[in-house]
Amino acid sequence: MVDILRDVLVALLVACVATALIPVVGGIVLYGIVPFHALRSHLRRAAPHLPRVVVLIPAWNEAPVLTASLERLMALEYPPDRVRIFVIDDASTDDTPAVVGAVAERFPGRVFHLRREHGGQGKAHTLNHGIRQALADDWMQALLIMDADVVYRPDSLRRMTRHLADPRVGAVSAYIREGSRRPSAVTRFIGYEYVTGQAAARRAENVVGAMDCLAGGAQLHSRANIEAIGGQVDTSTLAEDTMTTFMTQLDGRLVVFDPSAVVLAEEPDSVTGLWKQRLRWGRGNVQISSRFRRMWFRPTRQHRLGSFLFGFMWFAIYLLPFFMTAASVGLIGLFLMDELLATQMFQVLWWAAITAYVFITATTLMLDRETARRSWLEALMFPGLGFLVIMAAVFVPGLWDERIPAALDLELGPVAVTAWTLLLYAWPVLSMVCAWFLKQLERVPGGRRAVRFLIYLVGYGPVLCAVSADAYLKEWQGAAQVWDKTEKKGTVAA
Repeated sequence: MVDILRDVLVALLVACVATALIPVVGGIVLYGIVPFHALRSHLRRAAPHLPRVVVLIPAWNEAPVLTASLERLMALEYPPDRVRIFVIDDASTDDTPAVVGAVAERFPGRVFHLRREHGGQGKAHTLNHGIRQALADDWMQALLIMDADVVYRPDSLRRMTRHLADPRVGAVSAYIREGSRRPSAVTRFIGYEYVTGQAAARRAENVVGAMDCLAGGAQLHSRANIEAIGGQVDTSTLAEDTMTTFMTQLDGRLVVFDPSAVVLAEEPDSVTGLWKQRLRWGRGNVQISSRFRRMWFRPTRQHRLGSFLFGFMWFAIYLLPFFMTAASVGLIGLFLMDELLATQMFQVLWWAAITAYVFITATTLMLDRETARRSWLEALMFPGLGFLVIMAAVFVPGLWDERIPAALDLELGPVAVTAWTLLLYAWPVLSMVCAWFLKQLERVPGGRRAVRFLIYLVGYGPVLCAVSADAYLKEWQGAAQVWDKTEKKGTVAA
């Protein structure tokens, strides 16, 4: 009986380790799909199309960034009489009204200031105020939702509107590229991440026929789509853009990503700022996953959101902190019960991870050469030095506990070797704990300077996983659903 229980426990621990292969396989599958975008993109159904567009810009204390954004909108390669900009001022307390008023005077009849006297309800409520104004008459044919800091390239809007020539398309997403003049380490990591999450992932989603999220700062909707989803965006979640994306597709309309429609945005330059932004996104994804729980893995003819492939890609990322934790628990448990089996599972898992890391990193850098020039180091260090040490330990067995000590004329005892092995097994969880400490360290005088270097040790990927874990915890605790705005300083190289 004892042997049976032991075998069952070993099998469970092996299963825990094996779950970590899910995100690895998910990444390889996603990137394996990307090349097929050349064959299955929506461009063949696009055509020159210049509908009358209302641009909505929700703004709360956005004076530092609005002038550049509005001036670039005025310079779009698009008929001036077919674009109107509504800046929805969410009861700003800075110079936002004056900034908008100054631009409106220079471009009469094209820029409008809509003031909400009672703000603070969040972006979704602010957008709905503008949507009601846009739908009040028949002028608008398409609605562009953007953020105040986003700077549009001259051809970006017409590249988006061409997809609306196909009446099956309900919404189009542009490619948001991080565009700070002097990016910090965190900002460069975000720049690389945006290539993986947009240029790569959304190409794959175009091929699959299901999109997870329209870019919150660059999403274009047909009037018919806005009206069909109720004439407003959802206000019950922290992920109104994802909710709108899902509702569009569930109603039978396509959502398209155009990687050639490039816009530039300012992103957080600190772990604290990143944490605040991604906690909101993470909680929104938890809410969306729960809200649509009856949709997952139930394919229909009307949409592809319920397909196995889309669900697999969604949950491979969504559950990544659980997979990392399960792998560490499984490996440590196996080490205590069967050291040889633990070593074998460790080797299998990390050889798969090495393959995915090389494949994904190389492909990502080729997808966006401009970001590659800015963020090549961050691409290599995305998982962090700690994970690269593990990969080296797998690639060259005995490197850290035998070869290097021998070269230094040292010999590690059994206790030291055991401690080192357990550290390697536990690092996926420890890296998330270290990521949380980075956030705390930034609050200490001089800590932000140290974090600039320590983030390369801990890794940007573990920081994102730690934020996701925090999002799960906040949702489980029923924490207040507050829209915590990301502060912008006007650093985009317009």
